[in-house]
Amino acid sequence: MLENFLKKSSWTDIVVSIIFILFGILLIARPNEIMSIISFILGGIVIIMGILKIIDYMSGDRNNNYILAMAIVAIIAGIFIMFCSDIILSIFRILIAIWIIYSGIMNLQTSIVWKEFKSRLWLLSIILSIVTIIAGVYILINTGAILQTVGIIILCYGIINIIENVIFIKKIDNYAK
Repeated sequence: MLENFLKKSSWTDIVVSIIFILFGILLIARPNEIMSIISFILGGIVIIMGILKIIDYMSGDRNNNYILAMAIVAIIAGIFIMFCSDIILSIFRILIAIWIIYSGIMNLQTSIVWKEFKSRLWLLSIILSIVTIIAGVYILINTGAILQTVGIIILCYGIINIIENVIFIKKIDNYAK
C-alpha cells in the first residue's frame, strides 16, 4: 500500500519536473515573451486584489481610508506590473550586472595583491575575476541573460529531480522484492 503511494507520488513529481523543464526551455528560448506573460498574470492578480479591497471598503466600514488607499495603490501597481515589465526587468538586470562587474573588479584587485605575496592562486584568481567582469558586461548588454540563466537553472532542476525520482522508484522496487 505504502509502496504504491510512494510510486504514484514519484510519478507526480516526474510530471511536475517535466513541466519545469518545459518552462525552463521556454525561458531560455523566449525570455522576453515569457516575462511579458508572467507580468501580465501577476499584474492581473494584483489588480484583482485591489478590486477586492475596494469591495471590502464599500461593503464595510467606510471610515477606514487605509483599505481604500491600499486598494488604489494595488490597482496602480498592478497596471504598472502589467505594462512596464520591461522597465522593471531592465532595472533589475542593470543592478545585477553592475554588482557582478564591481565584484569582478574587487576580486581582480585582490588577485594583484596575491601576486605580490607570491601566492600560487593569483593567476587562477585573475582569470576568474576577468570571467566575472565579462559575465557582468554580458548581462548588462544582453537583455534576456537573467531570464535565460533562470531558465537554465529551472531546466537543470527538472532534469535532476526526474533522475532522483527514477532512482527512488527503482529503490522502492528493490525494497518490495
